[in-house]
Amino acid sequence: MKEKIQNLFYQTEGKFTEELALSYSEKGQGYLPERLHPDGIIKTVCGFCSTGCSLDAHMRGNEAVNLVPTADYPVNLGEACPKGWESLTPLKASDRAVAPLQRDEKGNFVTLSWHDAMTTFVDNFTRVQQRYGKDSVAFLSTGQIPTEEMVMLGSLAKFGMGMLHGDGNTRQCMATAATAYKESFGFDAPPFTYKDFEESDVIVFVGANPCIAHPIMWERVQMNRNDPEIIVIDPRKTETAMAATRHYAITPKSDLIFLYAIANILIQEGWIKKDYIKKFTQGFDDFKGHVAQYTPETASRVSGIAVEDLYALARIIHQGERVSFWWTMGVNQSYEAVRTAQAIINLTLMTGNIGRPGTGANSITGQCNAMGSRLFSNTTNLLGGHNFESPEDRKKIAEILNIDVNKIPTENSLAYDQIIEAVAAGKIKGLWIVATNPVHSWINQNELRETFKKLDYLVVQDMYHTTETAQMAHLILPSAGWGEKEGTFINSERRFGVTKKVAKAPGEALADFYIFKLVAEYWGCAGLFEEWKTPQDVFQTMKEISKDQPCDISGMEDYSMLERCGGMQWPFTSKDNEHDTERRLFEDGKFYHKDGKAHFIFEEPKENPEPVNEDFPFELLTGRGTSSQWHTQTRTGKSEVLKKMYPKDVYVEINTKDANSLNIQQNDWVYVSTRRATVKARAFIVPTLKPGVLFMPMHYEETNKLTFPSFDPYSRQPSYKTCAANVLQNRYEQV
Repeated sequence: MKEKIQNLFYQTEGKFTEELALSYSEKGQGYLPERLHPDGIIKTVCGFCSTGCSLDAHMRGNEAVNLVPTADYPVNLGEACPKGWESLTPLKASDRAVAPLQRDEKGNFVTLSWHDAMTTFVDNFTRVQQRYGKDSVAFLSTGQIPTEEMVMLGSLAKFGMGMLHGDGNTRQCMATAATAYKESFGFDAPPFTYKDFEESDVIVFVGANPCIAHPIMWERVQMNRNDPEIIVIDPRKTETAMAATRHYAITPKSDLIFLYAIANILIQEGWIKKDYIKKFTQGFDDFKGHVAQYTPETASRVSGIAVEDLYALARIIHQGERVSFWWTMGVNQSYEAVRTAQAIINLTLMTGNIGRPGTGANSITGQCNAMGSRLFSNTTNLLGGHNFESPEDRKKIAEILNIDVNKIPTENSLAYDQIIEAVAAGKIKGLWIVATNPVHSWINQNELRETFKKLDYLVVQDMYHTTETAQMAHLILPSAGWGEKEGTFINSERRFGVTKKVAKAPGEALADFYIFKLVAEYWGCAGLFEEWKTPQDVFQTMKEISKDQPCDISGMEDYSMLERCGGMQWPFTSKDNEHDTERRLFEDGKFYHKDGKAHFIFEEPKENPEPVNEDFPFELLTGRGTSSQWHTQTRTGKSEVLKKMYPKDVYVEINTKDANSLNIQQNDWVYVSTRRATVKARAFIVPTLKPGVLFMPMHYEETNKLTFPSFDPYSRQPSYKTCAANVLQNRYEQV
């Protein structure tokens, strides 16, 4: 084994030591350092969605052979969704990337040693920078890797390699919520705990389908003993809507006017908490004047909801003692998403439904570590929720990291879509993509493929060499996946949980953390990160960075403490009680703005950037298909069990009346077209959509060939949820 490692790593012309090379390889190859429980179980947090469930990995030797949900973990309480049960299967897939691969002159991939891979990585990126300028290289990262790896990547890229631009794929799911919270509360601070699902007497889901997208959260709703009103505001009659007490099937993208009208009714009826508004908020009078124009009659005409039903909803909110509002991608992925999220926040502020059990304006996160990306990835903000543009913040981070403050950028990065625009314009010529698959997942997919062809050099770091993005790369770096490395994830309720190493990474694949360490060695900036020998070292630095921030975690001792306490929610200082496992924000009414108050923020609604017309008379919606699918199916597609739980073929849901008028039968092949593409899909005829509305799951590659590239102006999040489309039996019928 050692001889093999020597051949692979040591021919490095003295750039790093034999001991370091062996260390990296051991950590990637599966020498498990974790402390096994006496019964042979390792507890680890799931790496799929943001719920943050704990799973018990039953070990045989150095390999997990089975997973079951942890019985006493305060998140999932012994439950797991299908993806969690099948988490080990993707690790054994036949298309794992097991060695670095480089595209040769004929376009074929050939195997490299890590030394040659690092050499070509550095040579090509420095060549691009020398030819086009320092800012001509960028990275696109993820919400799927541990927080410590995010810190390492962001610090390496920004402080070591001199990159200005880098963003994460959490821009696609959570940028809206982060921006809305920052503007309204003064910090990106989801206020809730999952216990609130059980303690509300009114639960309002806006553009959220937790039955499918977050089934363990839905289990917590089912544990509510208050016989709650469950209200769903969604154009589709989703699985959650079917289980609700009331469903408001609004017209697609009428949600902002709808919510403003509800606020207007509450104000006109006097169903607001004037004392709370006066003491803890700012800007209400202007908000009151703004929403006065959105009468129930106006909202009814736009949303398709009867006036009396609008009043009924407002009355339920008024009569509820503990009202919680929950939203996810149906709100976040819109051209006016931030203001829609803030319209929800405003409802909680004006009714005093925040900071108490069973209340809150609560954004349900998407990926397992989207919260880690939002706070610690060094992309949308400086590490720990600090500000790149603040001299004080830059000085603080520089002193903690013991680096020259001039290495820290003084301006923010371009957002994800702007990085892609810069590639299209020839301004960015080198791109490093880590643990994400934008050639499948990015909006208006065909255009992105053409854009990536303009790159001089594309590096993809991934578990698999077969993803759509990896297949366009010049260099593929093989990384360990969930279960093959350690670190922390931060879930939707701000809980830090530890993900453990329970299996060996295949071949020469390394944990992303150690790939980043290798890059630092070859780039010549390893000295900046010499104290970060393991992810736990980075965690200790994160504690220091976060001190006195709203996300202060300085009281979290180490991974052992996190495991002992069943995870821990931020903020947690040395003054907090480790036995307090459920903690919500703003109980004292103090927010993070300088004035200590929450701010009412609002704006005139915008026109839909791609309305329907005669050629494209349908509104196409996209979203989660089943609880057994995940994103681009890069991992769930490896499981034969999960694949049996959803259709193999891409499908489009069509309203029954529309199908009859078009003479489309159940399971027919049809053609769905937009201004960007035409794709073939199976017809799934349903009564759960309004006439004139189509729905396609986001997990199929074909779907994002259709979507329209519009973006919220504040969060820069793509508007995946609506575009003008048509559906035909013959693709040549389209004019």
